[in-house]
Amino acid sequence: MSVDVIRPGDPSYEQVSGSFAHSGSPAHVFLPRSAAEVAEAVGFARDGGLELSVRSGGHHGAGYATNDGGVIIDLSRLNTIEVDGDRVVIEPGAHWHQVAETLAPYGLALSSGDTRSVGVGGLLVGGGIGWLVRKYGLTIDHVTAVEVVTASGEILRASEAENADLFWAVRGGGGQAGIVVRFELVVPRETLVTFARYTYAADDIASVLKTWRDVMRTADEGLTSTASIFPAFGPDGSPSLSIAAAYAGDDHSGVEVLAGLGELVDKEVKVVPYAEVLEEAGLPPGWQPIVRNRLSPDLSDAAIDTLAAAQVPLMYREVRFIGGALNRVAPEATAFAHRDAEVMISTVLLGAPEDHPARLEAFEELWAGLRPHVKGAYGNFITHPDADDVAEVYPAATAERLAAVKRAHDPGGLFSRNLPITAGAVPRD
Repeated sequence: MSVDVIRPGDPSYEQVSGSFAHSGSPAHVFLPRSAAEVAEAVGFARDGGLELSVRSGGHHGAGYATNDGGVIIDLSRLNTIEVDGDRVVIEPGAHWHQVAETLAPYGLALSSGDTRSVGVGGLLVGGGIGWLVRKYGLTIDHVTAVEVVTASGEILRASEAENADLFWAVRGGGGQAGIVVRFELVVPRETLVTFARYTYAADDIASVLKTWRDVMRTADEGLTSTASIFPAFGPDGSPSLSIAAAYAGDDHSGVEVLAGLGELVDKEVKVVPYAEVLEEAGLPPGWQPIVRNRLSPDLSDAAIDTLAAAQVPLMYREVRFIGGALNRVAPEATAFAHRDAEVMISTVLLGAPEDHPARLEAFEELWAGLRPHVKGAYGNFITHPDADDVAEVYPAATAERLAAVKRAHDPGGLFSRNLPITAGAVPRD
């Protein structure tokens, strides 16, 4: 085989065998440099009947980027970024900080998650919710064409004009139908963002969140904001409430609408290139958080009260105000169907696996209370997907169409390390 491969016992095996929060013991880790080499590695896994993981940045919390005894196709060497005016070609192994830093000198910025080391491929095929989502929509809303390696080893170009169903599927449907090895996008012209973080007293979280919601509903779409409720750390710690925001442009007034939501404890406002908004990601050794999210088209008082009142030790709570441009795309246009979403509500049980069992009952009670107020979910922010999670990520019509695309391009179920689609999926041979 022409593609480089690392196996157990090789000096660099430990560096390539796991993912962001998961260890693994794959038998083969391929590091292709071209679409043809990706196809070669796909053929090896298919013909050998081996479980296949695909990794761009390895950040998916469910651990899909690694496995035990199978094959990983590590896309990190496919990391080229090309700029021609506002048209950009990005390979899946690039990280988003590299993309942001490359685009900045051209006066371009692409809404692309929160974290510097997240890989392009995984975020893009899932949707892409970032700090400019209300003004510019999801990251997938800027994709005009892709190149995909399918389970048969074919290398197909897909766009609205050719292989349109495949193009639809890879924008929000994850890696169900193949490995995207090239993304073509039209990127907005944006240079600086005004980033703010306001810390509020946490003695009346619900009141601050309701005021924040009301402000955001009438705010300029250039403003995207996230409310974070941090748990108490240590015996002397106390919860804290932070409102973070990014405004597209050099204008402090764009974020100042969030400065009067309650008793302000601290604030930070700065104008930076978009790349500097992205943060480093890391976990304490041994931690494997449990992450769940749901979307809502209407953040109600009852939902806020339920979230604010939750008493689960070491649980982080977050509400992202999205909407805006995201809402102006038809739900059937991409495999991300939740185009009526106003917010995304997320909870994260922090700690190691052995810390979780004692808190799961309270965690599930919180989500049972939120159930009447939510609809839909975002597939990139779920670590332990069950049938309910998958049904929320892929509504029935989306699941049926996605399953049909998978039957056409992956009839043997080779690309199984994804959220399991439940409508007509074909079991692995």
